[in-house]
Amino acid sequence: MNTLQSAIDAALTDAARRTGLKPTELEVLSAEAVTWSDGSLGCPQPGMMYTQALVPGFRIRVRAGAETLHYHAGRSGQPTLCPAELARDPAPNDRT
Repeated sequence: MNTLQSAIDAALTDAARRTGLKPTELEVLSAEAVTWSDGSLGCPQPGMMYTQALVPGFRIRVRAGAETLHYHAGRSGQPTLCPAELARDPAPNDRT
């Protein structure tokens, strides 16, 4: 199982790679353990079907210059960049 810190580290590594910024130039705006409402992990892709079960995971937001990057993950997976227009909030009142 991943920890919140390992998910943050992976998100920062990916953000630095994608943006060309140094890790010291990135800022973690928020990082929290959450419960996602389904298997899309809060990042549903058009035309895809997802398991309809609660999924424990993480949500991390990273500032890279003027841009905010949204990373979503399940507890056992690597954080994935979620385009801001697709990003959804975790299950209401069920944060872990």
